[in-house]
Amino acid sequence: MLTINVAVLLTIVVILRLRRRVHARSRFDERMTVVIVLALGLLLAPTPVGQGILSFLGQLASGVTQASR
Repeated sequence: MLTINVAVLLTIVVILRLRRRVHARSRFDERMTVVIVLALGLLLAPTPVGQGILSFLGQLASGVTQASR
């Protein structure tokens, strides 16, 4: 249960960071956002939510690949 709570907190942080204007960000801000997003991905990956997202993205990629043939 703790993993989901930390994931929710990181999601909120990412949304707030991405809402800032692009030209107002420094390189450090951009790198910090990347690190936070990677940490969020690592927290979500082993959870059922993460597996559902992975499955959805796999089906989406498969559909795009078949549509382009």
